Amino acid sequence: MENTFFIDSEFLSKEALDKKHLLENNPASRTDHMAYLPGMEKIDSEICSLVTEHLKSYDSSIYTENDVKAALSHSVCSIDDLKALLSPAAEPFLEELAQKAHKETKKHFGNTVYMFTPLYIANYCENYCVYCGFNCYNHIKRVQLSMEQIEQEMQIIAASGMEEILLLTGESKKKSSINYIGEACKTARKYFRMVGLEIYPVNTDEYRYLHACGADYVTVFQETYDTEKYEQLHLLGHKHVWPYRFDAQERALMGGMRGVAFSALLGLADFRLDALATALHAHFIQRKYPHAEISLSCPRLRPIINNDKINPLDVDEKRLCQILCAYRIFLPFAGITVSSRESASFRDGIVKIAASKVSAGVSTGIGDHASKYECKENSAAGDEQFEINDSRSLKTMYEAMKANGLQPVLNDYLYV
Repeated sequence: MENTFFIDSEFLSKEALDKKHLLENNPASRTDHMAYLPGMEKIDSEICSLVTEHLKSYDSSIYTENDVKAALSHSVCSIDDLKALLSPAAEPFLEELAQKAHKETKKHFGNTVYMFTPLYIANYCENYCVYCGFNCYNHIKRVQLSMEQIEQEMQIIAASGMEEILLLTGESKKKSSINYIGEACKTARKYFRMVGLEIYPVNTDEYRYLHACGADYVTVFQETYDTEKYEQLHLLGHKHVWPYRFDAQERALMGGMRGVAFSALLGLADFRLDALATALHAHFIQRKYPHAEISLSCPRLRPIINNDKINPLDVDEKRLCQILCAYRIFLPFAGITVSSRESASFRDGIVKIAASKVSAGVSTGIGDHASKYECKENSAAGDEQFEINDSRSLKTMYEAMKANGLQPVLNDYLYV
């Protein structure tokens, strides 16, 4: 299968190019991407095999117009119905998918739209993922915020009215240790009612520690569920190990986290297979852990520093809408987040149909909320992970949601 994105060698450093060529042309120099490294916890779980079994048998081309109509007529969406709704045969039925998804969204979420903001606290990374701005061979400004700087950023964000924050780091355990992330969680608890994490996958006991520090939920991007494509794109680092990443959400729940979020980065591989796998991964986790809060994201590739040619070629907005509607029909109770990677117009439209959560006041750079909100320079700011498309502030988005007849919600979780 051909790549569905561009990695333009013109924009890579000589060091990165040499390493990329060595690893791509000498497979023997790479470790087995399905083999666990020392220190990685291996859990006894059937979920990976369940998802993999469905992926192996999925051929999106076999579904017909009648299959799609049947899927739309059912009151409960089966796995085979989901496969039909994600197929090319469903593309002419986008209006019908949107209407059915809208009914499910209204039934379970009413007019509410949840809002949060991400805070990147470090961008050091030990992985070589060829599409990511943080990768270890991309020459960018690296920063790790001190606890004082983290608290300053949080004070600024909290002053905007935000009550939920998502803490993110690059995938470097040396620069972003578990203790460092834990201390950031403790600080976040002083200012926010909900604290999420999007960090490198860790073991159950480490998730348990982070939960004790104040983290509520964990988001992990599997990136792609295609193991062969995954191996080609993740050339170095702990992230190279596909199954350890796959089981991260389950380890997080075993460690006491209240909720977990799932995602593939659309455009890295066959987007229909990745969309199916994401939904099934969430589905089987929900069946095994019915108490858990389950959510999904649906991001597409975005340009990065030193390579503005990275973009998905086959996942346009109509197909993205198809995926989000299929997610809502299949998983009516799940939260669905649409990130600032997408345009303001798309996000304003999809929250009225299928999505239930959006980010606001977003910056993917490190330590630049002071400059973003207070219009002043901040020499600590580090480079961003990817380019965002919707940079609206919380206030602007809040008013836009209200103007669209929606009810923006900053938090509805009560601690007793």
